[in-house]
This record gives sequence, C-alpha cells and structure tokens, in this order.
Amino acid sequence: MAEDHLPQVLVLRPPKCFTAYETQFSEKFHFLKAWESPLPTTDFLATHAASVEAILCNSFTPITADILHHLPSLKLIVTTSVGHDHINLPECRRRGISIADAGHVFSEDCADLAVGLLIDVLRKISAADRFVRAGLWPISGDYPLGSKLGGKRVGIVGLGSIGLGVAKRLEAFGCIISYNSRKEKANLPYRFYSNACELGANSDALVICCALNDETHHMINKEVMKALGKEGVIVNVGRGAIIDEKELVQCLVEGEIGGAGLDVFENEPDLPEELFTLDNVVLSPHLAVATPESLSGLFHLMMGNLEAYFSNKPLLSPLLDE
Repeated sequence: MAEDHLPQVLVLRPPKCFTAYETQFSEKFHFLKAWESPLPTTDFLATHAASVEAILCNSFTPITADILHHLPSLKLIVTTSVGHDHINLPECRRRGISIADAGHVFSEDCADLAVGLLIDVLRKISAADRFVRAGLWPISGDYPLGSKLGGKRVGIVGLGSIGLGVAKRLEAFGCIISYNSRKEKANLPYRFYSNACELGANSDALVICCALNDETHHMINKEVMKALGKEGVIVNVGRGAIIDEKELVQCLVEGEIGGAGLDVFENEPDLPEELFTLDNVVLSPHLAVATPESLSGLFHLMMGNLEAYFSNKPLLSPLLDE
C-alpha cells in the first residue's frame, strides 16, 4: 500500500517506542513527524488539521487545549504512558476524543524497580558500591549496616496494577502491607487508610504508585513525611509532583526521614543538587518502565490500538473514567 493511502497519525515528538519500532509502525501507518518539519508547530498542525484523526504521544509531550484546538478532526490520542497528566482530559471529554494508554504493559517492570529501590535504600547497596569503588574499604573498615526488609510495614499509595504488583512482591519478603487509594479495594487482605498521613504514621516505608492529578499533587507533603518518621523511607515510581520535592529535600537533609529511592522528579531532568550528596538517596532517571521486554509489549499494544481505531473496533486499552 502506498504511503499516501495509509491512515495518518500525528507524532509531535517521537516516543521511545516509536523510535525503536518505526519501521514496523510505518508498514501500517503514515506518520506526520512534526519534529522534523521546519514549520512552527502551529503551522504544521494547520497544514494537516483536516486530516489528522489520531496522535501518538508520550508523557513528555503535552497535549494542551491549544494543540487540540488546532486539530478539529482529532478523534484518538494514543499515549505510550500509564499516566495522563500531560493530556487535557476535560477538553478531550468535551470533544469526545478517545484515549488509549499503556494499560498494564509496564506494571511488572515498574513494580520490580520499586522493590529494587526500596531494597537499595534499606541495605545501602549503591552507597556501599561507591564506598568500595572509592577504595575506602581498606582505609575506613566495614561499611555501616543496612536495615532488614523482612517485617517492614510498607504503605503503598495507589493500589492499581503497579501498586498491587509491589504489594505481592513485598509480601514474599515478609513485609506487612497497607495502602491508600481513591477507594477501598474489595477482597484484599491489606489494611486500608483513607489518607496518606495516617498511612505514613503506620508505615516504615511508603511506595508511591498512584497517578498524578489535582488530588494527588503534593499529596506526600511535610506532614506525611513527619508522620513517616526519622527511620522512614519513601520510594516514588509514580510521578515526581506527587511528592512536595522541596519538603522532601529538606526532610532528607535535616534527617526527618531515613531515605528515599526516586525514579521520578518534579522538573525532569533537572534535580535538586542536594540529592546528589546524600548516601541515603538512590536516584534513577525515570526508567522504572523501560526494559526491552516492556518496549516490545508497548509496541504491540500501541499498534493494536491504532489498528483497532482505524478498523472501527474497540480499543485494546482505553482510558475509562471512574
């Protein structure tokens, strides 16, 4: 089939999944690559306004009301992310624009990294590695002991597919699981707390797995950190702005909490420099969901969603408002 006759899909900036599988994607769709055009974005959109029905994007590409205004024929947004905070959802609802996301493709890999970050902070793995590489072991002697994971009370913020994966993994280590979520989940053995502060007060560690929205922005604030306490650990694989980052840095520097394992940050890729000097902090560059296996699964899901839309079939992973 000639490219001109393939269904058109707009890409403002190339998601990692698109870059890795562009050849396979392009066998089925004609991609309008805004980032390669010499035209300003608004002019590029105006050129294709009448024909674009679908967008492929990632969490780093804001789909604003202005973008949507320039695309009157748009019917579908396919995002390679689980979160939707980069998309103007009210405007999409008003326009009747469907959204397909990454579904559960990332859940296992993200849960794995969350547990890995928690173990790393508690057992001081990264810090001990730096200690050995710096040649300090023969000079300074034994490195300070880490803390046992088994028996820890772990509070999970957001018990969706990722949070549930974290819970099941930590159960195997002998951890005591409780959680906070939008509502209590039926038929689960974990204790539910209706607010994050109460959860923190009854936990040794908090693992943040929820989505970012108006309700969860800065949900983990100074009050929650104080409730967690001086030995408490925070792990975040959700979104950076769920935690009040300034307060987190202050609590870490002043010893108000015990440590943090962070895969996401408020102003990526810019991080507070204070974090770089803290041995009780483990940093990861927003890679919780990124493995070759998850990218392969994501490609097939994104391709399937686009094929479903252009074939008038149900989307494979639609965003469903609760």
